[in-house]
Amino acid sequence: MTIIAAISENNALGKDNLMLWHLPDDFKHFKEVTTGHHVIMGRKTFESMGKKALPQRTNIVVTRTHNYPCSCVMVVDSLRKAIQIAKRTDKNPYIIGGGIIYEEAMQWADKLDITLVHHTFEATVFFPIIDPKVWRETSRIFHPKDEKHAFDFSFVTYERIGVK
Repeated sequence: MTIIAAISENNALGKDNLMLWHLPDDFKHFKEVTTGHHVIMGRKTFESMGKKALPQRTNIVVTRTHNYPCSCVMVVDSLRKAIQIAKRTDKNPYIIGGGIIYEEAMQWADKLDITLVHHTFEATVFFPIIDPKVWRETSRIFHPKDEKHAFDFSFVTYERIGVK
């Protein structure tokens, strides 16, 4: 299972349920790697996307809200349940947020697919600390800022060290 996230140098994810940057190449990367897979997210992340399912992916929303009104996605009441459902037919489901879901998923993930925005931001939601005793960086591709990207960023892959 892979956690995919865009985070800043200070681990910021978002502020008041909004993204802090717009990086078209990050959106393209996200779409390329998650298409055809299950994507698991929390209710707030789903709602921040306009309550619309991501196309060409099986969308699973985790919420404690009973009878959550949405027929366009699968709704479950725990991350554990979402992972069990996804792994029945997908060898590599993706966890796509938000902060609470990322925190809980770190114990089960095998891989982190991180877009690291080379800037710090004021935020209300943060990504968990990536512990170098648990995670080994296996690749890094740097992208300088340009006319479409206001910030330098890197695609960074981490793999879990040893057994979970």
